Amino acid sequence: MTHTINIQEYVRTTAAAAKQAFYRLSAADSAQKNAALLRMTELIRQHSSDILAANRLDMQQAEAKGLESALLDRLQLNENTLQTMCDGLQQIAALPDPVGEMDEFRTRPNGLQIGKMRVPLGVIGIIYESRPNVTLDAAALCLKSGNACILRGGSEAFNSNLVLAKLIKQALAETGLPEAAVNLIENTSRESVGAMLQSPEWIDVIIPRGGKSLVARIAAEARVPVIKHLDGICHVYIDQAADTEKAVNIAFNAKTSRYGTCNTMETLLVHEKRAAEILPLLAEKYAGKGVELRGCPRTLAVLPNIQTASDADWDTEYLAPILAVKIVDSLAEAVAHINIHGSHHTDSIVTESYTDAQQFLRSVDSASVMVNASTRFADGFEYGLGAEIGISTDKIHVRGPVGLHGLTSQKWVVLGNGQVRS
Repeated sequence: MTHTINIQEYVRTTAAAAKQAFYRLSAADSAQKNAALLRMTELIRQHSSDILAANRLDMQQAEAKGLESALLDRLQLNENTLQTMCDGLQQIAALPDPVGEMDEFRTRPNGLQIGKMRVPLGVIGIIYESRPNVTLDAAALCLKSGNACILRGGSEAFNSNLVLAKLIKQALAETGLPEAAVNLIENTSRESVGAMLQSPEWIDVIIPRGGKSLVARIAAEARVPVIKHLDGICHVYIDQAADTEKAVNIAFNAKTSRYGTCNTMETLLVHEKRAAEILPLLAEKYAGKGVELRGCPRTLAVLPNIQTASDADWDTEYLAPILAVKIVDSLAEAVAHINIHGSHHTDSIVTESYTDAQQFLRSVDSASVMVNASTRFADGFEYGLGAEIGISTDKIHVRGPVGLHGLTSQKWVVLGNGQVRS
């Protein structure tokens, strides 16, 4: 859709309508919000052929433009991904509604009861690339948590997003909720992003999901608070006390399950006492998948036929079948490497040592830290959040996969019986 009016005016008008819808939505009860989510599920299934047809058009246009394979992977929808999206909607509907939760209540000496109530954030702007599933995930999570949302997807997913947004609005209207609670910006220019970033009077928080350049631009230019992560440089550390079978399976899955995701392992760290045993086993499996290995000098002594890693490799998110490998002398060296070179996203240790596992959990400064599990589990759906609206590597307000509670704040509630302050 081409808007002949000023883009700034269009975005601000949309955001103002979303703010009014938020005031209505924040008062909706759980049953009404859940009904809308379940109606979305029905409409997705009923119109799956329309969604997939629009996605095929997007894929054709993206391939013609030479979009890189990682972005094509995120763009493509099929029957399985639609089913996963519907499963996520049903999970979100089944989750407890955080809005209105009361906690931390205590009674003061004067009889006042003071505590906190969980409340929505307001209007949430989501700026994202390639992933049409974000349109549905974001709308559903915002709806359940009582927030209105403004969705600005990338041009490569425009047709898919249009169809999904239309179905979402239909579900809202049919269940008595304001259609303006979910808005798709039908303009994919850079100017539309800029307009969202400069609208703090209407938009309460921005969540970017996309490449590092997009997120960096948003963080630099936004006058609106941003929940973000720039990249996903994730690690698996194979400890000296690792079980060999677990180590091989986890390190293989963490890299090869999918290459284009932010929770994919990009650097493998191996304790020097286990390198000669485990690295050849992994190298054979990686070769079967066409994964290029780049190793430190000590790794090359074990695997002489791989590429030499440069200093830049330790700081690179490949999103491709490339893996950096480093042999370390100790758990402390592994932790130091992760904290220096990682992106504070997700890191995992493979070990049978309780002491080493606890030290790793305490010492690694990341949003998700794992023991004996693939980094690929760092995902809102896998964490039981139903879906995620993004993953935050920030430390303030929310960290890790952002689900319902991450889209709420708290306000103080004071319950009195006529008390006045002397």
